[in-house]
Amino acid sequence: MPLTPTVSRAIASVPTDLLIDGSRIAALDGARFDVLDPSNGMALSSVADAGPDDARAALDAVVARQRGWARATPNTRAEILRRTYEILLDRTDELAEVITREMGKPLSDARAEVHYAAGFFRWFAEEAVRIRGTHAVAPDGRGQILTVREPVGPCILITPWNFPLAMGARKIAPAIAAGCTMILKPAPQTPLSSLALAAILQEAGLPDGVLNVLTTTRANDVVEPLLRSGRIRKLSFTGSTAVGRVLLAQAASAVVRTSMELGGNAPFIVFADADLDVAVEAALKAKMRNMGEACTATNRLYVHEDVAAEFTERLVARMRAMPVGDGSDADVLVGPLIDAASLAKVERLVADAVEKGARVATGGSAVRGPGFHYEPTVLTDIPGDAELLTTEIFGPVVPVITFTDETAVVDAANATEWGLVGYVMTTDLDRAQRVSAALEVGMVGLNTGIVADIAAPFGGVKQSGIGREGGAVGIDEYLSYK
Repeated sequence: MPLTPTVSRAIASVPTDLLIDGSRIAALDGARFDVLDPSNGMALSSVADAGPDDARAALDAVVARQRGWARATPNTRAEILRRTYEILLDRTDELAEVITREMGKPLSDARAEVHYAAGFFRWFAEEAVRIRGTHAVAPDGRGQILTVREPVGPCILITPWNFPLAMGARKIAPAIAAGCTMILKPAPQTPLSSLALAAILQEAGLPDGVLNVLTTTRANDVVEPLLRSGRIRKLSFTGSTAVGRVLLAQAASAVVRTSMELGGNAPFIVFADADLDVAVEAALKAKMRNMGEACTATNRLYVHEDVAAEFTERLVARMRAMPVGDGSDADVLVGPLIDAASLAKVERLVADAVEKGARVATGGSAVRGPGFHYEPTVLTDIPGDAELLTTEIFGPVVPVITFTDETAVVDAANATEWGLVGYVMTTDLDRAQRVSAALEVGMVGLNTGIVADIAAPFGGVKQSGIGREGGAVGIDEYLSYK
């Protein structure tokens, strides 16, 4: 596939080989794969395609380096994390360009992602020096009980394509702070952000072999042998529930500790007493951030019938006015979807809903031309059997459903296998507390469309995952008690 005619200096500066034990190397079998620009479908770069032999080399590296890295002082780890934070901020514009080119999001969103990613390194720089144990007198009074916390050991970190820099940062930073070595396997759609981050960590002083990066299109051939090796002690995965189930089964064979941030089907509930200015703004953030390609994106928007007409009218007007195009264009607010398969999925879900009776209030079609663009879309009169109500849309499509009864809408919101996040729009304090408590989710956005915060534990319940990332508890996933 031909390269994009003008490849920027930011893209050209990103390493394209594997990182194993501090060295940049090609895949042992010489395989490579193209990284596409979703705005036009052309190749940006070609990177090494790791196979099982490369995975074994990376495994040897993390095992060999674990003991020495675990002995590094907390201050040493904290200083590396702090330097990484500073370098990321200094290079915001070039890193944002890499994110936009390989993932598609608008540059403003990409810059925000760089700052979000950098924040994890600052946060865990501070947590690295606060790893504490306990000391207590035994209940029978005859002795003392001392607990210490130690790094869990070599880790595999698997990251998705939708936040290619931030998701790596959210896993790498606490692993470094805890004293774990790691193998990072980024999504094949967006490996450049991870390779750029690894280079920055080397520059910040991270010792050879602590972080190893395997870019690959052969995920199962690479990951499964690692999980079954008996030498990996921790798996952290962000991605779909379907893939998470497979990885859990593989990890079980060697009793590998796991944390899973999986899919979502987020309900967004607008009650009749809601401030509609706040609710519309929150809905746009909860849905259109990242073109809807986020596990936290609202998938089902429930609006009380008393305000449904006005709310929908306002939402449609805002969605219709959002420019669609290449994310590197300063005026664009809606970039392309990640690839042809994602575009086809969104088209299929909308077509299914319309065929079953849904009405298109705005949008409803792919955008003609190069790349994988889809119009910002609002659907109303959603039939109960529409597939998009039970499937992560992962696109700029909002299904609006009216309701009348609080209990019924909470039951509908909970009627899903997922439980990552829910959103509640109300000015009634009692209702806010009551509905937040009733929602079966790991996070609630109350009168806001953004729940992700470096200082808050991120994660879900039911089939949305196991464990938490970020916040004061984020480092716990990488520590064991003794």
